[in-house]
Amino acid sequence: MSWFSSLNSVSIDFDQSHLFFPRIVITLVAILAVVILVTNFRPVMRAIRSGRYQFFVKNADFFRLLATLALIPAYFWLMDFIGMALPNMGLGFLLSSIPFVFLMSMLYCHEKTRRNVIIISANALIAPTFVWVVLYHFFLVSMP
Repeated sequence: MSWFSSLNSVSIDFDQSHLFFPRIVITLVAILAVVILVTNFRPVMRAIRSGRYQFFVKNADFFRLLATLALIPAYFWLMDFIGMALPNMGLGFLLSSIPFVFLMSMLYCHEKTRRNVIIISANALIAPTFVWVVLYHFFLVSMP
């Protein structure tokens, strides 16, 4: 009976609780990396030995690659900066996610028509705002 009644009690170690989800993500990424290595090792080694292996495909879009690699750390830096300036409101997430979603969408949009820009703008405003409202206000999740 003691085990069954313990299901109604919750004990949280706040010194370690923030590490729970990142550990799950890291474990899943490591497992997927091993799967990729195991499934592609022989074909890649054959291509390297024959001299026809290339890391980047021909005509790779390096501008989009480098812009993405620049936008991601800028997004996290801006989220932290705004979160420190306006603490405990989750506005760091909201106010940095809107331009991030807009810029990433514009970066990967091939046809920048008026219609597409309107859709991208609406998505950049609605999606982060919806996530912020649900997580911050309904589930009381603390956000930067």
